[in-house]
Amino acid sequence: MNLSTPNSNDATQTFNRSKSIVPMSGLCSRCIDGCRGNCEVFRATFRGREVIYPSPFGSITAGADKNYPVDYSHLNIQGYALGATGLPAGVVVSPDTAIFPAVNTETEYGWDIKVKMKAPIFTGALGSTEIARKNWEHFAVGAAISGVTLVCGENVCGIDPQLELNAHGKIAKSPDMDRRIEVYKRFHQGYGEILVQMNVEDTRLGVAEYVVEKHGLQTIELKWGQGAKCIGGEIKVRRLERALELQKRGYLVTPDPSSPIVQTAYKEGAIREFERHSRLGFVSEEGFMAECDRLRKLGFKRITLKTGAYSLRELAMAIKWGSKAKIDLLTIDGAPGGTGMSPWRMMEEWGVPSIYLHSAAYEFCKKLTDKGERVPDIAFAGGFSSEDGVFKALSMGAPFVKAVCMGRALMIPGMVGKNISEWIDKNDLPKTVSQHGSTVEEIFVNYEAIKDMVGAKAISEVPLGAIGIYSYSDKIRVGLQQLMAGARCFTVGAITRKELMSLTEECTKVTGIPYVMDAYREEAEAILNG
Repeated sequence: MNLSTPNSNDATQTFNRSKSIVPMSGLCSRCIDGCRGNCEVFRATFRGREVIYPSPFGSITAGADKNYPVDYSHLNIQGYALGATGLPAGVVVSPDTAIFPAVNTETEYGWDIKVKMKAPIFTGALGSTEIARKNWEHFAVGAAISGVTLVCGENVCGIDPQLELNAHGKIAKSPDMDRRIEVYKRFHQGYGEILVQMNVEDTRLGVAEYVVEKHGLQTIELKWGQGAKCIGGEIKVRRLERALELQKRGYLVTPDPSSPIVQTAYKEGAIREFERHSRLGFVSEEGFMAECDRLRKLGFKRITLKTGAYSLRELAMAIKWGSKAKIDLLTIDGAPGGTGMSPWRMMEEWGVPSIYLHSAAYEFCKKLTDKGERVPDIAFAGGFSSEDGVFKALSMGAPFVKAVCMGRALMIPGMVGKNISEWIDKNDLPKTVSQHGSTVEEIFVNYEAIKDMVGAKAISEVPLGAIGIYSYSDKIRVGLQQLMAGARCFTVGAITRKELMSLTEECTKVTGIPYVMDAYREEAEAILNG
């Protein structure tokens, strides 16, 4: 089974010349001396390490496209012709009350002090990448008016051009972090929250101290990893001076901008970019518990953890230690992943795929609860983009999973909305948009609803990318209402694992979800024999 194409992909702007490809290597079956390209081997011959990453770097979002033996598409959702769970107390179940608009999609997370969201979704970590920086207003306002949590990712302070450090090397001022937090707070509607993520460098710089003391944030997120890669996050910079600045701040910058050889290659135009990397984290139970204690003493009311597609050992560590530390949310991010900045082959080939990782997460959570231990609220991440995926994740992990973390799916509407704004200004709307009108009021179906929410004066301050995210979130919410009503689950908490069936026996082996021909078989036989 050919599960990936190792030597070409649109994400790296490479392609094979031949129609016949060697499955394992991705090389053309017949490689001709004199070929003018453009497979990865060809391009790497003269651009080297640049080909590791999706391109153009900083202008795209790219997600891995490896086809795994089992994934969430191998699950289907059950539908029922009777019953209804989750309707408000006292409501008599009838065709007039059990209607899909009556489904409540709100969810909440937290050990003691809960955070409510209007829909069981929230953003992936939007950190130091150029995509996050230049689209922040769209992302932040969109999440705020949608009533979902926004995760401000790692390294934001560390790469802030206007960062000021005190005499102890800690953050004294970070205008970019200030901007990010203030934008979300300005449009916050009482649902969801903004939380900031920390890695090794963030901890050393004092990000936690800065955001709790200056901005009064209530939640901080520790990061072990993500579904796209097992190394620290990276960005690229084009200027030598900027690369040297980041190196001076303690980051790993490659190729070494302080090397005379590298500087000569840069001046000659051969080296055009530098990579800024974060360091690998090293976790231990003692260190994790101590850090949670330290953060609570700083004043944080909630601590969350983001872990990636590591082995089952690390998954068990995250769940068990999270339980001991009483963290408020554990986000488990499976492979494949990516928002466009991760090494492409790592996105394709590294880590435990989502459905496998999530199946094990459910198993581990159940083992602990069966022993009387309480586990943190759980969120699943790793390639979700639609309401059916959200439903399946909630059902797969029930009753532990409270929400789904979305990366690219919650970023794309922000970029589309932003581009529509620019197209309107240039009188250059594509037919895909202009068929719905030529003004903001005509194009965006939720414009008036948002105007009513924020007020006639404030609507001009809402960027169109934010309206795009609201519209996308509304689509997820309404679509989820329909699926939940079909499964007769009128609250998120009413969803159970019985609402799913496996379409293959291999999927059953991985997930523990009954095979379609076995699901509800006993109940069916009882009816036939009655």
